[in-house]
Amino acid sequence: MFKKKPQIKPAAPLRSSDRRKLADQIVQEYELAAPQLEDPTPEQKAEATATHTALRNSLLPDNVQSARFTTTHGPQLKQVSGTVYIGAPNSEDARILWWQIEGRMYPSVYTLWRHPDMVALLHTPEVVVKKLQGGADLMTPGLAGGPPFPKRAKKGAVVAVASLEQPSVPVAVGVCEIDVSALQKVQGERGHAVETLHWAGDELWSYSMSERPGRQAPEEIEGWMKVLEERELVDKLGTTSLEDEEDEGGVSLDDAEDKSAGGRTNGHRVPSGDGENQREPSKSREFSQQEIDDAMRQAFFYGIYHHKTTQPSAPNHGLVYPLTQSYIMSNLIQPFLPAFTPEESTQLQMKKTSWKTIKKFIKTLDKQGSLKSKERDGHETTILDIDFEDKTIVNFKPYRLAKKETATGTSSGRGEKAAEQTDSADDAVGQKLQVVSFYRPTSKLQPLLEGGGKQLFTPPEVRELVTAYIEKEDLVSATNKRLVKLNPTLGNVVFDGSGGLDKEVLAKGTVPRDALIDRVLHAMALSYAIVRNGADPNSVKARSGAPPKIHIVLETRSGNKMVTKVSGLEAYYINPKPLADELRKTCAGSTSVEPLAGATKKNEKEIMEVMVQGPQKDAVVKALERRGVQAKWVEVLDKTKGKKK
Repeated sequence: MFKKKPQIKPAAPLRSSDRRKLADQIVQEYELAAPQLEDPTPEQKAEATATHTALRNSLLPDNVQSARFTTTHGPQLKQVSGTVYIGAPNSEDARILWWQIEGRMYPSVYTLWRHPDMVALLHTPEVVVKKLQGGADLMTPGLAGGPPFPKRAKKGAVVAVASLEQPSVPVAVGVCEIDVSALQKVQGERGHAVETLHWAGDELWSYSMSERPGRQAPEEIEGWMKVLEERELVDKLGTTSLEDEEDEGGVSLDDAEDKSAGGRTNGHRVPSGDGENQREPSKSREFSQQEIDDAMRQAFFYGIYHHKTTQPSAPNHGLVYPLTQSYIMSNLIQPFLPAFTPEESTQLQMKKTSWKTIKKFIKTLDKQGSLKSKERDGHETTILDIDFEDKTIVNFKPYRLAKKETATGTSSGRGEKAAEQTDSADDAVGQKLQVVSFYRPTSKLQPLLEGGGKQLFTPPEVRELVTAYIEKEDLVSATNKRLVKLNPTLGNVVFDGSGGLDKEVLAKGTVPRDALIDRVLHAMALSYAIVRNGADPNSVKARSGAPPKIHIVLETRSGNKMVTKVSGLEAYYINPKPLADELRKTCAGSTSVEPLAGATKKNEKEIMEVMVQGPQKDAVVKALERRGVQAKWVEVLDKTKGKKK
């Protein structure tokens, strides 16, 4: 379908309500939702909501954009139209994550690489894959690794295809034209098994708004490998050879659509990785309550350990108190649970622990002295402080986690490397900033500043040069050294009658030294430079005007829904996207980054605005402080009250 370049119209941000509806449609179509409890408690409802929100964000990130497209499909080159959804999960380059035709959503290979077991995975030899990447359909004799084949590979179902050489990496997406799951044999069979719609290497894969080439497929995806291991297919796929298939008619060498050559392929098994403290869950057995308790407790301490090691110099290691229950579950526990498959995620839930609720879990840790908590509003318990020197945290040893890009449909499964990359992506954290004011003299003021040797001066330099001029011209009053006598230059250049006190100064013939220097500064053109991490101010290009402010605006949208907007970040070396990612976690609410309307002039760099749900001024200010921004450089406007703060 995307062998030839489709016509894609300019992308536009997807509204939050539409994004949620679309994500819920995907969850329903691909049966990704967790089982619903019959009579859940408020804590269980909160946990379920946090999990569902994480699943939505994983499928369709906050920054997702949509665009209409037109292409051709099939041997008759039938024209089809639809919508592509472009997003940048984990601060990556924006790629097409989904496309929609006639109301049905199809995942791209980029989505399947991040969401193992979303669809049934079929296998075929590498030489057949090369045919698929030329636009051919997968023929029935080309199927490998069965029977039996995945139960979900029924007629009309969306499936993925991987090669025998890299069995855990989907490289094509299509729709079953027959009931593959019901096949009892493939040798001797004929006809199309899967209609190929998209593959790694086509125009959909290569599309990028930044015109970067498509991302290469990984060598191995751990989450998909776990799925294969559970189906006991790794060894079977690894020993499948083309000669074996040919002898039994498994691969048709006569069919032009799936012509292939001989050659034995080997599967790749993931090392078991025993971990240092945590035993990796397995689908072959049910976990005891003690094992689930241990996994939940270890995940929490892993989350604390992660903040402590990745943000050693930040206040409270990047945590902003109080920590709410939803934040604790979404950011300190779920990402660090050793869950590699949906079955493991189903077992490792707070409701299946001995505590049953996150509230009791927090209170237990409080009693043990690892943290301090407080009950708020009668139904929620928040964390007010964490003892980072607690021996459990100090002696904690990390264990193996599922990589973030292979999470099984939720935010669970976050490898150390991926986590470190996420945190280290924002180099503004911990920076030291200094705003330096410069003054450019007019031609009239040049006689006062002779010997400066440059065009821009700091206030101390102006004071020094004016003082030198006063001493050179012997203008210090004999009766009061704080007074300066006026000479023709000062009278004509500085006190020219334009100021309110000029007549009084000219009448007296003297002026206080500080008033003179202040008047000289006001007569000069103001410039500024924002200096980062102790750099030489003279090495930074000065900009005319007063130093800009970072603007925080609180306003009401859609009735009584409040949002907080932040703009003007670029001048202070702050990348809006990592800031938005941090605020999304800190505030446990959705964020977006969009161009600030009406702020960019022609030929100027685009100014971005970060928006976060809710009245989050304090959280934004703390995030800016972590990036070296002082309170005096920030201006807050509360439009909900109609006045400045």
